[in-house]
Amino acid sequence: LFWSLVMIVDLLVCCFSSQGQLKRNSSSDELARSRLQASYNDRRVNSDLLSLDPLFGPPLDASSSAVSSSAVPLTARPTTPLASGTIVPPPRPSSRPKLSATKLAGITEIARPFSPPKNCNASPPPAPLARAESSSSLSSTASLSAANTPTVGTSRGPSPVSLGSQDSLPIAVAFTESVNAYFKGADPSKCIVKITGDMTVSFPSGIIKIFTNNPSPAVLSFRLKNTSKLEQVLPNQQLLFSDPSQSDSNSKDFWLNMQALTAYLRKMSEQNPAVSYYNVDILKYQVSSSGIQSTPLNLAVYWKCSPSTTDVRVDYRYNPEALPSRASLSSIQVLVPVDGGVTSMQSLPAALWNAEQNKALWKMSDVSEKSENEGSGSLRAKFELSEGPSNPATLAVQFFSEGHTLSGVEMELVGTGYRLSLTKKRFT
Repeated sequence: LFWSLVMIVDLLVCCFSSQGQLKRNSSSDELARSRLQASYNDRRVNSDLLSLDPLFGPPLDASSSAVSSSAVPLTARPTTPLASGTIVPPPRPSSRPKLSATKLAGITEIARPFSPPKNCNASPPPAPLARAESSSSLSSTASLSAANTPTVGTSRGPSPVSLGSQDSLPIAVAFTESVNAYFKGADPSKCIVKITGDMTVSFPSGIIKIFTNNPSPAVLSFRLKNTSKLEQVLPNQQLLFSDPSQSDSNSKDFWLNMQALTAYLRKMSEQNPAVSYYNVDILKYQVSSSGIQSTPLNLAVYWKCSPSTTDVRVDYRYNPEALPSRASLSSIQVLVPVDGGVTSMQSLPAALWNAEQNKALWKMSDVSEKSENEGSGSLRAKFELSEGPSNPATLAVQFFSEGHTLSGVEMELVGTGYRLSLTKKRFT
């Protein structure tokens, strides 16, 4: 009986021990499961926070912003997920990341275009101006410097003239020289030459109003240069002053009587109100000469007269010693009168015969050092007569040259208030 009681007690002890162990195991399992669930919830919260970051969240055009629980490992925090459906950073934009609409709540953003497409020729629309920027605008053809420079009401054309107080008045000057030469036969020692010149100043018609409204206009002063070849200078005594005590033989200074000039121009405008320019003869001069060496075109004439025919020969030669460099003679005309009843003419080169005036006319083009035979040649003609013989007569030669003078005289302005807009030179 005693041993039976001992066995019953052992059995009861074993039963109680097994239930306690089961309860302890059950509690441990529940505790582990609760900790695992908390860890999982923490990781899920962390993943949801990452999804809101604009640099690490999913693309804005993704179909869903939720993160799948299967993509999150249970044992470690995600670093760089590689599986499909994981959090993949979008490519970094060229300027700045685009924020989601929730991030821009309460902020009104102004769209500012940066540059047009490369294949587009149109300019981008203007961006809204900030308060610190200027609201003025410039046209597409205006430069910044031009926009900052005040516009003065001026007219740079010839007439009328409308100038501001700070502008210089435009004038033009012209030098015209004439060569008068008398050749007797073929003897160069008997050649008589006289060269004269005129200086003319041209005023635009609009300048008269400026002179009239200004009681004391700026005095127009100028200097003649290269005057060593001038034998005599005759200024317009009504308009021009000069200093006779000047010692420089190669230059002379002059200035105008502005009151007399204003009155003269006003009188000319009353007589011719429609013209654009008024030319005023300022001075005349004579150029020194040395016989045939001063003539631009040397001439020699030969006559052979008989009762039935007349032969004429004119030799000409371009004289570079009397001319400025590269000057050419243009529109040369040689006029030879022949009496004795001319019935026919043979000429070389061809000439024109005027029966009413009894004159033969040769016309030639430009003659210079670059011409054939360096500008030398002959004109020949044979005339048949009905009332011969003929009497040798004086022939006439005309030509002109633009852009040069034989004297080489120049003009420059002295002082302020005027500008030389044009200079013309010519000799005939």
